[in-house]
Amino acid sequence: MSMSHLYGSRGDAEEDGVEIENFEVTEWDLANEFNPERRRHRQTKEEATYGIWAEGDSDDERPSFGGRRYDYTAPVNFISAGLRKTAAEESQQQASDDSDDEGPAPAPPRATAPKKLQTGGNFKTSQRTFAGGIRPGQEIGTWEKHTRGIGQKLLQKMGYVQGKGLGKNAQGIVNPIEAKMRKGKGAVGAYGNERTEQSLQDFPVVDSEEEEEKEFQKELGQWRREPGVGKKKPKYSYKTVEELKAHGKLSGKAMSAPAGELAQVKVIDMTGREQRVYYSYSQMTQKHSVPEEAPISELSRDQKSSGFTLPELEHNLKLLIELTEQDILQSARQLQHERDTVLSLSHESTALQARLSEENEAITRLEKVLDLVERFELGDTHGSPALTLQECAEVFEKMQTEFYQEYKSLGLGDLAVSVVHPLLREKLRNWDPLKDCSFALEDVGQWRSILECNGFMLSNGFQQICFQILMLLWEVWVPALRSTITQWQPRNVGPMVDSVECWAPLLPLWILDHIVEQLVLPKLQREVENWNPLTDTVPIHSWLHPWLPLLLNRLEPLYPPIRSKLANALQRWHPSDSSARLILQPWKDVFTPGAWEAFMVKNIVPKLALCLGEMVINPHQQHLEPFHWVMDWEGMLSPSCMVGLLDKNFFPKWLQVLCSWLSNSPNYEEITKWYLGWKSMFSDVLLAQPLVKEKFNEALDVMNRAVSSGMGDYMQPGARENIAYLTHTERRKDLQYKVVQERREVESVVPRGITGMTAPTNFKDLIQAKAEENGIVFMPLVAKQHEGKQLYTFGRIVIYIDRGVVFVQGEKTWVPTSLQSLIDMAK
Repeated sequence: MSMSHLYGSRGDAEEDGVEIENFEVTEWDLANEFNPERRRHRQTKEEATYGIWAEGDSDDERPSFGGRRYDYTAPVNFISAGLRKTAAEESQQQASDDSDDEGPAPAPPRATAPKKLQTGGNFKTSQRTFAGGIRPGQEIGTWEKHTRGIGQKLLQKMGYVQGKGLGKNAQGIVNPIEAKMRKGKGAVGAYGNERTEQSLQDFPVVDSEEEEEKEFQKELGQWRREPGVGKKKPKYSYKTVEELKAHGKLSGKAMSAPAGELAQVKVIDMTGREQRVYYSYSQMTQKHSVPEEAPISELSRDQKSSGFTLPELEHNLKLLIELTEQDILQSARQLQHERDTVLSLSHESTALQARLSEENEAITRLEKVLDLVERFELGDTHGSPALTLQECAEVFEKMQTEFYQEYKSLGLGDLAVSVVHPLLREKLRNWDPLKDCSFALEDVGQWRSILECNGFMLSNGFQQICFQILMLLWEVWVPALRSTITQWQPRNVGPMVDSVECWAPLLPLWILDHIVEQLVLPKLQREVENWNPLTDTVPIHSWLHPWLPLLLNRLEPLYPPIRSKLANALQRWHPSDSSARLILQPWKDVFTPGAWEAFMVKNIVPKLALCLGEMVINPHQQHLEPFHWVMDWEGMLSPSCMVGLLDKNFFPKWLQVLCSWLSNSPNYEEITKWYLGWKSMFSDVLLAQPLVKEKFNEALDVMNRAVSSGMGDYMQPGARENIAYLTHTERRKDLQYKVVQERREVESVVPRGITGMTAPTNFKDLIQAKAEENGIVFMPLVAKQHEGKQLYTFGRIVIYIDRGVVFVQGEKTWVPTSLQSLIDMAK
């Protein structure tokens, strides 16, 4: 910004060698003092280098006591707005732009006066005269009659029209600036607004200072009475209690303390032109809510105030009114609080009444439950007969159905032990499970259904049985059965097995395991130790095998003693005694395949081999009893064991007898019959064995060689053809048998794999079919369930079926598995 308004410009005194600072305020200073877009001084490169010693001739440079010279010989140029730069200034500005590219040059100053000049002071418009005593619209430019009128001519050449403003768009003022005489010697604004009508027309903008002055004059007029104005009638604003309450609710939202407390707070307001004292926050917030009065006329301001005012009294009255309003608001709030309290108490009373009714109903129900419980004691206290098991069951069922909440909360199920325990003990005192296994079964089942805890499951998946029924079974039923088992003979197996199987569905697993393992199994072990297969007429399997569904693998410790005793009994046995086969046959499916095979090889096969070794093969007089004794054991021995026995002890002697017979001029028809007769005594299973086929084919080859070589002196006519026909027939039978066997294998494997999915009616039948194909035992376990699903034994694996999925018992939980994996595990 140019500092010429501070240092001024040098005049004629500079020419005389005297440096004088000119502090005259120029037109440019007035136009650009408050112009935010005024042109500012930009430091040139030379100034940045030399500082205050830099030389320059720009008009915008900071002037000093050795400042620039003005060129008064330059021509006068008029522009429509702003100031036009001289040639020296433009060259200096261009040099500065070339040396320093800091940004675009600022815009030239606006021709219009700034906002500050558009706002006049608080002068009174009492007279309208211009400077020099010229009146508006008259005598403007009359002084040119003494000159040649060059100024008017220049203006007209530039487009000026008389009666309009200067500027490109005639935006300048038409009339000169008016001068207004101030009444006294006071400061600016002391006598009111000093703006004239002309200034209001030219500069209608009103700034914030004028608005503040109007507000100040308005507030000042509330306490001052203008001279010459009569006493004005005050204006009052009336509020009803409802409006006051509504206004108090709105203003009370921002107040955290009660109104009575806030009314005692003293507030000093120093925000205005004078200090004010308030005695409550609400009074301070309502300082602008005073009803507006009519604006004070200019005439009334000029006149002196007259009359009598009591501002203190008005202030006190206003304070009393505000305190009364605060009391009304406080009372309204207190009333609302009391109403809310009454409403809350009414709701609480309603809740208490409902709770009281519920408590009364609960007391009534408890009294009824107490009456039912007291019925159990009537027999003991009043001498009347005690209730029976059926009557007690009816009482408990009534408590469960009609008073279920009280039954659960009071734990009335525990009362069953003390009530039912003596009654059930008395009923089972004379009970003999061997004679009547179903005695009291319905009563115990009924009490279990009453006392059973529905909805609780154990970790192993079985349903939890209430402690009360467990106590009844353990303390009443188990002792009765234990006393019977101690006197029970294991060979009388039927009644005891029936009794255990009858009660198994009602017993928990641990009680059933206790009965089987601790009571029944020891009796069976002692009986097996006392059993003698040579003297006892009752076979051991007749009284031991009925326990297989219940004991399962628990009987395996009994099998080694049984096999040992059977082996001792077979030491002097001869194959002609068929009783051994009848005793051993039931144990074939009980013993494991390996144990059974080892037992037969050790104790039976040697006896049969000795029998075949002693048998004499005589075509003329043949005794077949030893051969039949051996062949009766075919179903007991494995095919490989049977073939080995025949290969070592039968076929060598049989082929030797055939060769000797063919060497002594035999009758080939008798040889053919003898050959077919021996072959017919072999079963199809043995004939399908490769070794047996090989032996019979070897016999045919011997006969063919004998016929073709002509052994003997005489050859029977047609013998060669008969032997050839026999050989061809036997070979064809073998071929047909082979084809049929292959066809059976194809039908049993391939089609069965396709139709096996649709033939069984359910998944259980499919598992059973697969078990039969693979020779695996598949049977249900008695009284064994998991989550209501029947448990099965698949070989040595315990499984259950649920929705077409097989679950196998693992170490901690049940694991689903596929059918093929199940078969592999069972094998």
